[in-house]
Amino acid sequence: MGFEEEYQAFINAHLQVRTGERLRRLQGGHSQAEKMFLKQVWWPLFYHFRYLHPEYEVNDFKDGKRYLDFAYIRPAIRICFEIDGYGPHLKNISRWQFSDNLERQNQLVIDGWTVIRFSYDQVMEYPRRCQQIVQQVIGRWVGDGLDQTSLSIVEKEVLRLAIRKGEAISPVEVQKYLELSDKTVLKVLSQLVDKKMLIPHQGP
Repeated sequence: MGFEEEYQAFINAHLQVRTGERLRRLQGGHSQAEKMFLKQVWWPLFYHFRYLHPEYEVNDFKDGKRYLDFAYIRPAIRICFEIDGYGPHLKNISRWQFSDNLERQNQLVIDGWTVIRFSYDQVMEYPRRCQQIVQQVIGRWVGDGLDQTSLSIVEKEVLRLAIRKGEAISPVEVQKYLELSDKTVLKVLSQLVDKKMLIPHQGP
């Protein structure tokens, strides 16, 4: 299935298992910004939404409840992805609300969450940069555990290089890093692109 079909299945699956405020938040809190993050950033990287939870409920440091735009959860891994729109409500935010937002993020970090924030403009105008950040943070935590046990040793080493660098890698860099022939490097890079683990560089 394509993005729209998978997206609807993803949201519907979460709607079906939620009740009360958790259900209401997903119905009303999941906006265009969150959908565009999935479409522009997440989907081109993974082509699935496994381990991802929209409008995820967490305990507030004031004994209440708060909701994360997206939570990526696997054993021993908790990553929060927030997509911040820029609008009148941000211009009019009070000093107390500003401080409260900072305190909320600090508390998430203290509780063991890795917090990654994108603006809506970043998602729309610079999706590739956002993809690179997502690759870096997930690669840092899961490494070889990203359900890719079929990858060869060479393929894994190329991915480690890409994750560490955090930006485009060239065949020449890979050739020097692994001391392989240019023909072998091009073959490995092509295999990783076919497996949706790397994205071909576009533009200048």
